[in-house]
Amino acid sequence: MSGFAITLDRHIVDQERNHPEATGAFTSLLTDISLAAKIISYNVNKAGLINIVGKAGTTNIHGESQQKLDLFSDEIMIKALVHGGNLCVLASEENPDIIPVPQKYPLGKYVCCFDPLDGSSNIEANVSIGTIFSIYTRITPAGHPGTEEDLLQPGYKQICAGYVIYGSSTMMVYTTGSGVYGFTLDPTFGAFVLSHDNIKTPKKGKIYSVNESYFDYWDEGMKNYVRWAKKAVPEDGRPLSSRYIGSLVADFHRNLLYGGIFLYPADNKSPNRKKGKLRLLYEANPMAFIVEQAGGRASDGQKRILDIKPLELHQRIPLIIGSEDDVKIAEQFIQGKRTE
Repeated sequence: MSGFAITLDRHIVDQERNHPEATGAFTSLLTDISLAAKIISYNVNKAGLINIVGKAGTTNIHGESQQKLDLFSDEIMIKALVHGGNLCVLASEENPDIIPVPQKYPLGKYVCCFDPLDGSSNIEANVSIGTIFSIYTRITPAGHPGTEEDLLQPGYKQICAGYVIYGSSTMMVYTTGSGVYGFTLDPTFGAFVLSHDNIKTPKKGKIYSVNESYFDYWDEGMKNYVRWAKKAVPEDGRPLSSRYIGSLVADFHRNLLYGGIFLYPADNKSPNRKKGKLRLLYEANPMAFIVEQAGGRASDGQKRILDIKPLELHQRIPLIIGSEDDVKIAEQFIQGKRTE
């Protein structure tokens, strides 16, 4: 790489300069997250060589089997975030309750929700996986430990959201509400370097991403949308290409760059999936903030994701996300306004 590279640290500092009241705490918090990402990336890349692959023999709050890397990544994220004095409380997809900041550490004004390792069921198949995070400003009084109230804020109140994808390279994508930026980890000097400046997703794509094995369990609106997407009508760009990895970070990242739509609707295969499968706090909200900043759209099929007020830490929700025109069309089918 020639010339002077813009690193993640420098970019964050430049962003914070736009806020004269900034104290440096936000920069410190994102630096902590990037450090955790580097540690997780290193261990993901060595997973087949050390005893860190396979099932851990435990389940999380959602009843899902935990992988060893799930628990490792969760531990790394918590250790990286609690000591810096930037947070007052945390929440993780892998933990049933809020994660308080230990008394021996100072309290800050931010809260963080995260999915430490999205797509972990694909680890042993060497498929891209990732870490997702979301940051808010606390709403309870300063100087006291944060509470669940600080975490249950609607997505439009996020001040930052991002993800790290561990694939052929490790890349961090984040937004603070002023555009979306991607940084690739350069292993030669251990820094995230700006590689994707001001990402804009296409207004319409040619890809749809959904697990069609659940087709028989969807409602009729969702079935009609997939039938429409697969119908051969070359003059309006159909059929759409089906591309489904089964790792939200990987499917979302591809569609963000190339255009397209990711759908994980509710289904009636089991009672706990009737409200959807993905989590509002750890997956839907951060991805919705990112896609909107890139010019896309995110919905539960009926309403904007970022307007939904969370009712519980592990609330599940349908997710329809991607290029604006594609999501609008899917909403029309899901709402019964179109049948073909």
